[in-house]
Amino acid sequence: MLKRIYLLITAVCLLSIGVLAQIPAGYYNTASGKTGNELKAALYEIINDHTAVSYAGLWTAFQQSDKKPNGKVWDMYSDVPGGTPAYEYTFVSDQCGNYSGESSCYNREHSFPKSWFNDATPMYSDMFHLYPTDGYVNGQRGNYPFGEVSSPTWTSTNGSKKGACSYPGYSGTVFEPIDEYKGDFARSYFYMVTRYHNVVQNWSTPMLNGTAYPAFSDWAINLLFEWHNADPVSQKEIDRNNKIYTSYQHNRNPFIDNSEYAQLVWNPNGTNVSVTISENQISVYPNPASDFINVSLHHSGVSTYYVADISGRIVLNGELNHENATGTISLNGVSNGIYFLQVVGQHKSSTIKFVIGK
Repeated sequence: MLKRIYLLITAVCLLSIGVLAQIPAGYYNTASGKTGNELKAALYEIINDHTAVSYAGLWTAFQQSDKKPNGKVWDMYSDVPGGTPAYEYTFVSDQCGNYSGESSCYNREHSFPKSWFNDATPMYSDMFHLYPTDGYVNGQRGNYPFGEVSSPTWTSTNGSKKGACSYPGYSGTVFEPIDEYKGDFARSYFYMVTRYHNVVQNWSTPMLNGTAYPAFSDWAINLLFEWHNADPVSQKEIDRNNKIYTSYQHNRNPFIDNSEYAQLVWNPNGTNVSVTISENQISVYPNPASDFINVSLHHSGVSTYYVADISGRIVLNGELNHENATGTISLNGVSNGIYFLQVVGQHKSSTIKFVIGK
C-alpha cells in the first residue's frame, strides 16, 4: 500500500508534464484550452473517425501491437513485469482454440466487455480496448467490472484476482489486474467513453451512470483515477498507441499522449480530495485540491483527524463521528501549500500527503 501511495503522489507531481510520443503536429489543436465536457467532446471529434479493424484481423494486428521484446505475446493477464511468468505464448500457433485451464491458449479480450455495448460496432473490434490474453483468465474475468479485491475467490498465476469488490461504492463481483497494468486499463476506459461520447449514455454496466458526461459512476471514476495516477503511462503504451495510429486505426488514445487530459476532463477545477480509508489501505483522488476533503470511513468507531503543514504544525483537527459513512473536512482559511492528513481510527492510523491549490 505504501508503494501505491508513493506512486500516486509521484504521479501527481508529474501530471502536468504529459507524455512525449509521436503525436502528429496539430493533432490536438482543437482541444486546446478546453476542460470538462467541452474537452471530452472536442477529443471525441478528433478521434471518432477511425479505420475499423475487423475482429478476425486482430490476430494479425496483435503481432505488431502486443509483442514483447522477446517476440512473445504481451498478455497482461499472465505477464510478470521484472520477473518470469508461468507461461508465455507464441503468436499464431498458440491462438485459441479450446482451453482447459491457464496456459492453454490466448484469445481476444474485450477489456471493456462487449456485452456492455451490446456487441455493437466499431467498438467490438476497437484495438484500444482489445488485448491478447490467456483464454482461461479471460473466461474468469467474463464481463465483470474492474475493481479491487481483498478476498479473492480466484487468483491467476500472475496475481490477477476475481471476487467481491472491496473498493468503496460497489460490492459486486469484479476483476482486478495486477498493479503494473492498472493504468493501461484505466486509460483504455477513458478512451472508450471519449471515443464513443455520442453513444456511451446507452451502454449498461455498474461502471457507467447513463450519461455522456461524466459517463462514469462515481466509484468507477475514483478507482480509474487512482489506477491512472499510480501506474503512469509506460513505453509499452506509447509504442502501442503509435502502432495503432500508423498501421491500423489511424486514431490515437489521447490519455496516453496527454495524461493530464484525464484531470482536465473529469476534475478540471481540482477542488476536492477524496480520501478513502478501509481496513488496510488509504487512497486519495484527485490531487491537487483547494476547498475541502471528503473522508470515506470504512471501519467502525469514532475517528480523529489532524491536518498538519510541512513543518509538522497542526492547522486543523477534529473528530469524524461516522461509522461506514462519509465526513467532510473543511479547508477554509488554510493557505495553499503541502499538507499531511492523518486519520486515527479504531485500531489504525493512516497518513496521506496532499496539496492545496494549483
